Amino acid sequence: MNKQEVILCDSLTENLGQAIARIPHDRLFLLTDEHTHALCTPLLSDVKAVKQATEIVIGSEDVNKNLQTLADVWMQLSTQGASRKSLLINLGGGMLTDLGGFAASTFKRGIAFINIPTTLLAMVDAAVGGKTGINFNGLKNEIGCFSPAASVLLETEFLRTLDQANLCSGYAEMLKHGLISNKQHLDELLSFGMEQIDYAQLKKLVGQSVKVKEEIVATDPQEHGIRKALNLGHTIGHAFESLALATGHPVLHGYAVAWGLVCELYLSYIYTGFPKELLQQIIYFVKSNYGAFHFDCKQYEQLYELMKHDKKNSNGIINFTLLHGVGDIALNCQAEKGVIFETFDFFRENMGI
Repeated sequence: MNKQEVILCDSLTENLGQAIARIPHDRLFLLTDEHTHALCTPLLSDVKAVKQATEIVIGSEDVNKNLQTLADVWMQLSTQGASRKSLLINLGGGMLTDLGGFAASTFKRGIAFINIPTTLLAMVDAAVGGKTGINFNGLKNEIGCFSPAASVLLETEFLRTLDQANLCSGYAEMLKHGLISNKQHLDELLSFGMEQIDYAQLKKLVGQSVKVKEEIVATDPQEHGIRKALNLGHTIGHAFESLALATGHPVLHGYAVAWGLVCELYLSYIYTGFPKELLQQIIYFVKSNYGAFHFDCKQYEQLYELMKHDKKNSNGIINFTLLHGVGDIALNCQAEKGVIFETFDFFRENMGI
């Protein structure tokens, strides 16, 4: 997998113009959703090449990250003259960069694409690292491939348009990056004021967070080893997210990850000696900023079955990424079913359900 170029923008207009110029292409296409078409496309209006781009607009929100929307994008690329030498720019959140990246990677066996993530979650997670895909059969990211964008442009000015919930959603992935990197970065993240956002400081933290992911992906691009560290919080988090979707009460991905971190750090405390004091500190931060996911003991079996569908598993064995301590990672860990249910009890008791 080729290494992608990640640029923390000083000038989106200049940086995007340069990124487009580096990729020989015959036609330029711009993929947006209903929100980014209205709110973000005007910020690209000074880029000469974008003025000639053919725009494709899809529905917003994760419910559109499906096979039908993917087929619609393929159809529009096909009917509007895209070739193997065309270039696609994905302007949007993680749903759009995931779907757009997969559409580009499969259309005519692959065309080049550029990601411009517009949400915090997409900047620090979805748009970086080369994972693309769609949801399928009620499961998150069930279909997809590893395919890096030629460039990822991070324009943190977009973050000023986000509401508090979407900022918190992205910040959960940053918190995960702090946990798998070093104590200094984690302490900065835990002390950052989420209610009164310092956007200059946030830009600095985004740069540090993306660097953590970039270094891991460069070492293990297709998740055979250390890249599994990025799954911390996701085995249980994805189960929470799938359960919420199945019951008609969808939650933002980062919220599910934050709740998953509480659970998987508890498993880390049980199995790998993660410090209890730091576990309590994370619980306090998550409870203060994300509230709690509400479920009862009758749903434990359903959550467990959802966890068994996780892509990280093999031979029906649920695999976890756990921590001995900050930056001290334990891969391919297992937990007994009874301890997983005990973890659900712990979560409900400590999160005030």
